[in-house]
Amino acid sequence: MFVKVHLSLLILLIISGAVYGRFISGDLISDGVHGRDSDVLRLDRISAAEENCEQSYGFLPCTKTALGNVFLIIVYGYLMFLAATYLSSGSELLLEILGPGLIGGLFLPMLGALPDAMLILVSGISGSTAAAQSQVSVGMGLLAGSTVMLITVIWGTCCIVGKCDIQNSVAVDLKDTKGFSLTGSGVSTDVWTSHAAMIMAVSVAPFLVVQLPQLLHSTSGRHLAVLIALIISLTLLVSYCLYQVFQPWIQRRRLAYVKHKHVISGVLKHLRMRALGRLCTDQGAPNIEVLEKLFKAIDESEDGYLSRSELKALVVGIRLEEINLNENDAVEKLMKDFDTSHDQRIEMSEFIAGVAKWLNEARGSKAPSVEAGPDTMKYLADLHEEARREHHFLGDQNDESVEAVENPRSIAIKAVLLLLLGTVIAAVFADPLVDAVNNFSSATSIPSFFISFIVLPFATNSSEAVSAIIFASRKKLRSASLTFSELYGAVTMNNLLCLSVFLALVYARGLTWDFSSEVLVILIVCVVMGIFASVRSTFPLWTSLLAFLLYPFSLVLVYVLDYKIGWS
Repeated sequence: MFVKVHLSLLILLIISGAVYGRFISGDLISDGVHGRDSDVLRLDRISAAEENCEQSYGFLPCTKTALGNVFLIIVYGYLMFLAATYLSSGSELLLEILGPGLIGGLFLPMLGALPDAMLILVSGISGSTAAAQSQVSVGMGLLAGSTVMLITVIWGTCCIVGKCDIQNSVAVDLKDTKGFSLTGSGVSTDVWTSHAAMIMAVSVAPFLVVQLPQLLHSTSGRHLAVLIALIISLTLLVSYCLYQVFQPWIQRRRLAYVKHKHVISGVLKHLRMRALGRLCTDQGAPNIEVLEKLFKAIDESEDGYLSRSELKALVVGIRLEEINLNENDAVEKLMKDFDTSHDQRIEMSEFIAGVAKWLNEARGSKAPSVEAGPDTMKYLADLHEEARREHHFLGDQNDESVEAVENPRSIAIKAVLLLLLGTVIAAVFADPLVDAVNNFSSATSIPSFFISFIVLPFATNSSEAVSAIIFASRKKLRSASLTFSELYGAVTMNNLLCLSVFLALVYARGLTWDFSSEVLVILIVCVVMGIFASVRSTFPLWTSLLAFLLYPFSLVLVYVLDYKIGWS
């Protein structure tokens, strides 16, 4: 049924093209009374309008009227929405089979930005240089509009939809009892999301480079600045893709370190509670007498060695479940660091050396109570709590069940077909959509930039927006982290991939870079939201108001700079 509706829509477009494409050969229509020139209705204006209307591919509909172009923008925009939806669905299926690695880091992010890149490309690739210079404002409007919409309107909406009660500066999963409290309700994200926000802020660097000649009031170096900005943009794009490829490995290493830190602090805290004295002397050396007594207390078999079962009894009660670690994993970590002879048991000298090593590691950690010694209860308790919080904000997903993929061959075929269909639709209907926007702009005298800034992003980014809002509604740190990471990632791909396409177009066609106000808007929004989101992990509800206000601010700023001050 779904496919039939889309097929009917395409057939309707083709029929509409035939109707729009019929030209009236005669100039006169008689009112039935022959010989009276005053009663003849001339269709000169209608014929002229039709003759100036150039059909895409020779059969798709076109019109010069405002209402007709509104209809075409809606239809073509819906088709671009379908393309984005198919690309998103195919990407998710492919990611489900092949995992994050190369596919998730390099291939899929580019597919997500494909509809925008297509529209930017067709906005200036055809026609004369003068026509391309006029139409390329559609591409810049889409680029700026997509970026601003994702991290203002969609960001704020996700913050409201995913809000939970904030306690101790952290949003509590699945707890939403404070309503719309501006300070007591909000969302929290993991540390990787903060990294994604910082990367998004850095991704605006090519905009600064291409804008340098305008800042220096120079006209001679503009073409060279476009080339340098293109090289930088492509370099950053490759670097970002490599980061996405290797991020899972980095994340696993960070999680392993935090879990190790949690075990160290937990075991030392447990030993300190059982010891009748401090674990180390005032000079920082291990307190041999206390540690020997501890060893004998743990060695229940009194054979002079600590076995796995005795170590397991030691780690019970360290709250390992908070970091998705069980007693056996903790025992393995103890064995790895203490059993230097590799005989699967720990003798007294190894125990003393191991505790001394862990005390040194604890001394090097930045626990909140730095004024206390590394073997005091307060220091170890604070270190243990710090490790638990670090693990929480790293977003460990090891406890989530992963279901095996059934029929991977059929899913792969479906994914490839969806990707191909989305790509074809985006490639075919990008050019007609740009033409419809330009024709509507001519008919209404509304600058095409504002049409593409406001309308087109909702078509090309709607699937990402809906996906982000759905994930945010689950009201968990993990789902919020995924939501905002996707938004920051989409903006980064806009700033790198789509900008690379735009810069290549400007350089190849010899077009003039004259988008100072648009660049300023992108810089303000990306830098403000990027730095803001990179220095904090919890966002109270009032932050959504800041995001919402940035959207009308961007529109007003471009209008004032371009049409009042005359920047462009």
